[in-house]
Amino acid sequence: MVLVEWREEFRIGIASVDHEHRELIQLLNDLHARLGGETEKGAVAAFLGEVNAKISAHFALEERIMRERGYDDYADHKADHERLLDGIRDIMDDYECGAYLDYGEALSTHLRDWFSEHFKTRDARLHKMLG
Repeated sequence: MVLVEWREEFRIGIASVDHEHRELIQLLNDLHARLGGETEKGAVAAFLGEVNAKISAHFALEERIMRERGYDDYADHKADHERLLDGIRDIMDDYECGAYLDYGEALSTHLRDWFSEHFKTRDARLHKMLG
């Protein structure tokens, strides 16, 4: 089952960012599939680390572009990125401690909702301001 489908409203009009948005959606779908299957705990933990690293790198690219272009909502947009990264790190810590029994669905839903809302609001505004 696909967690997030690519939609054109996710585009911001910068090829490198749009490419990474597509990659992140695929990564989220891969994570969702992995969490829904019978995967060894260490493999899930490693994959969560990969998700965190790729999302962090993407946010760094997006934030660099916003700074270079003098984006007026940079601070709030960056703060939204930080909230997600903090949440992912908390989830990773909780997962390592065995806190999630129904982990897959909770994480998948959280990430899907955050990314969809972020793309539709923060990134849509970024697209409008940079376009």
